Amino acid sequence: MLFAVIFEDDAAHAGKRRDLLGYHLAYLESHASAVKAAGPLKLPGNGLATGGLWLVETGGADEVRRLCENDPFWPTGLRKSVQIREWARVFSDGKRLI
Repeated sequence: MLFAVIFEDDAAHAGKRRDLLGYHLAYLESHASAVKAAGPLKLPGNGLATGGLWLVETGGADEVRRLCENDPFWPTGLRKSVQIREWARVFSDGKRLI
């Protein structure tokens, strides 16, 4: 199953992103078989990360939640909220898939 994971960051903990970015990226690399894509979400024009987005392929939402909670960013307070949604790819690379 494919999932979209949308993180909202807590601005009060924004410095944690810079401090832990290397650990966070290493964590994503170590779970590359499940985490298909990931990156920051930014407000247009200011370039500051306000959250993140992952595309994850796993057996279920419980596995996705475990991935989120084991990310080095999680225990620091950086993540204000997380939404986990099933996602279906219906259009990709200029082609309809359904």
